[in-house]
Amino acid sequence: MKSRRVDNVADLVQLPPWNKPFVEQLTFFKKKLNLPTERWDDILRQAHDRGFMVAGAQSADLLTDLHNALSKAIEKGTGIEAFRKDFKQIVAKNGWTGWTGEESEARTAWRTKVIYQTNMSASYAAGRWQQLNDPELVKAKPYWQYLHSDSVTFPRPLHKSWHGLTLPRDHSFWQEHFPPNGWGCQCRVIAVTKTVYMKAVANGRGPADAPASGNTDGIDDGFNYAPGANIATSFRELVQDKLITYPPAISTALSRLMNKTVHAEDVVQFVKDAIANPDLTENQFLGFVDNPGDIQKAVGEDTTGFMVMLKSEYARHVNKSHSRDGGKQRPPTPEDFAHVLSVLTDADKLSPGEPSKHGLPTVKASKTIQGDLITAVFELRLGKKNRVLNLLSMYIKV
Repeated sequence: MKSRRVDNVADLVQLPPWNKPFVEQLTFFKKKLNLPTERWDDILRQAHDRGFMVAGAQSADLLTDLHNALSKAIEKGTGIEAFRKDFKQIVAKNGWTGWTGEESEARTAWRTKVIYQTNMSASYAAGRWQQLNDPELVKAKPYWQYLHSDSVTFPRPLHKSWHGLTLPRDHSFWQEHFPPNGWGCQCRVIAVTKTVYMKAVANGRGPADAPASGNTDGIDDGFNYAPGANIATSFRELVQDKLITYPPAISTALSRLMNKTVHAEDVVQFVKDAIANPDLTENQFLGFVDNPGDIQKAVGEDTTGFMVMLKSEYARHVNKSHSRDGGKQRPPTPEDFAHVLSVLTDADKLSPGEPSKHGLPTVKASKTIQGDLITAVFELRLGKKNRVLNLLSMYIKV
């Protein structure tokens, strides 16, 4: 499948039907992580940019099958009836019962329509956001125009009132009002020239006529965000809450899934940047604790849902403190930091360490990797909202 190029800007004026998918849409959807949930509003707004969920679906296999079915619908444009057939087979295969909509054929038709339409429209919108921000298109048409669909059976008055509203692409309106703006919303956005923008302003359809920032009247709950515009940092916090409230088996599976999203090259580059720039004060996410039971046995603290983090200052500390150690030690390299999470979650030995300079408990983890014994010390931050294990020190014996 070839991407729809934005060289021909007129090609982006018409809304492509869902049986004509495009690469940006499919890429966005496939990158989502399967997130077990109990209710439809377990995750909201920008978190949907990273998490795929179907309310009530908690089994990893079930979520994978549903994710694949919708990916196929996006990639091949097979339509809702094909998805309904896949959905029926997936439910039977996984033995999923008790889900909203199984009460009758009519309710099942409604539920599958909601799942299909919501995922198709959100992924389409995310792909469009990427296309509309293409530098070539921005240069030719730097303004965006909101268009209401005349094909909607029961149009929303406020959505109709936004029809023709034309604003700069970086206007705050788009962060909350980029469609879809509700269940079944078919509004869309197109890129336009400065000439079109000036005409809209003259006709009372410019920035002065846009709703005030924060005014989300007319937008359904959970839709007041721009799909694909942000990879929400709050997603990790949301996952943290799930890890704490979910049963241990689901919690462990979810943490391991999240940990696979952390790439070794990103960790290595972070350390290199921290060493090269003494003023860097950033944090690198290394993953989630997936062995809280082992750590609790070692130090007596529950670390369920804890993030493992590396601060730039401690990356520099490790590099400086152990760069000239003699004997059987060697200085850690940036590449060694890629093993930190494995040293903790798959440790050969776990034991309590001395309290940190902040008076907080620590855990010492050791693991032999490729003949080297790597020992890492972590500080436990035990706050309700700051559940973190920070790497404090690391040394390597050969």
